[in-house]
Amino acid sequence: MEQIEFDYPAAKRRIAKKAHVGVVGSGDMEVLMEPAPSEGAHVSITTSVDGFQDSWKAVLDRFFSKFDGAVRIHINDAGATPGSVLLRLEQAVEVISQ
Repeated sequence: MEQIEFDYPAAKRRIAKKAHVGVVGSGDMEVLMEPAPSEGAHVSITTSVDGFQDSWKAVLDRFFSKFDGAVRIHINDAGATPGSVLLRLEQAVEVISQ
């Protein structure tokens, strides 16, 4: 198991809702998204696959290039592909936007 964390200080838009999407299972992941107590976003990842910090950073950089929400994101991963990661993050944004 690997723990990875990233911060995105430019994320400033206030978010009011929480989201929980996905399930932890073989090749899948869950995303828990909640409002941040202050400006900026913080992402905490627990993954069963070691050595992919650069891939996680690339996916999250892409996500935060479009999303400016001040959130805390907790990801529990069981080997999801980068495309699945982006899809789950976008699903969480859809939930908090409703």
